[in-house]
Amino acid sequence: MGLALSCHPGPVVAVTVLATALAVSAGHGEARCALIGSAVLTGQLSVGWCNDAFDARRDKAAGRRGKPVVDGVVSRTAVWTAACCALVLCVPLSLACGPFAGTAHLAAVAGAWAYNLRLKATAVSWLPYMLGFASLPAVVALSLPGRPWPAWWAVTAGALLGLAAHLGDVLPDIPADLETGVRGLPHRLGTTGTRLLLPVPLVAATAVLALGPAGPVGGWGAVALSVSPLAALAGLSLGRYWRKAAFAGTVAVAAVDVTLLLAQGTSPA
Repeated sequence: MGLALSCHPGPVVAVTVLATALAVSAGHGEARCALIGSAVLTGQLSVGWCNDAFDARRDKAAGRRGKPVVDGVVSRTAVWTAACCALVLCVPLSLACGPFAGTAHLAAVAGAWAYNLRLKATAVSWLPYMLGFASLPAVVALSLPGRPWPAWWAVTAGALLGLAAHLGDVLPDIPADLETGVRGLPHRLGTTGTRLLLPVPLVAATAVLALGPAGPVGGWGAVALSVSPLAALAGLSLGRYWRKAAFAGTVAVAAVDVTLLLAQGTSPA
């Protein structure tokens, strides 16, 4: 149980489901969807375990509870071993999706490991997240017969969703991180600055997904363009009365963006 909790199961499941859903929407068969899902799953597991193992000493120094390694539920060595095993499995699974798709995915996983080991404490902490999320539509498209390049708007929207994921993921931990010397982009912006910035890439992703594909804006795109800014503004406005309102608003916008991304697909029409 401790090992399962150390992998950051929420993000692992969310990213794996998103990648698999993108594969389904792109028209991949069951076997190929399972392969893409497995490659992304092993990559995400390796990243999650690496994060917990590497941060164990820092988490213990900060007195963070709820971390399996810090609580003694699982050993740091076991988590490091699991991370390395998942990474080893990720390589052949990724390359089995195709040379270009595999390279794109492994580059994203490498970026995520670099984030854990160093970049999270720097001003470019946002870069691995943007690279990782942008790679998802790229991996799905490049796995198709003929290896078509992904649509620019799918990759751009993925990158913007990655930036939002970084801001939202770090936001609750900013005070504790600062005490241990972590100074990524959200920490430099501060809690208020990060909360205000969080909806911006999400609304921008909505605009890219709705306006990027060739042809007139569809009905769902028009709805998304109307709903996303309103949800983001409502969340920020209600934040003074309900502490979690801003986050709830951004989650609503993120849901709209993911739905639109799945509907639009990953390849140019």
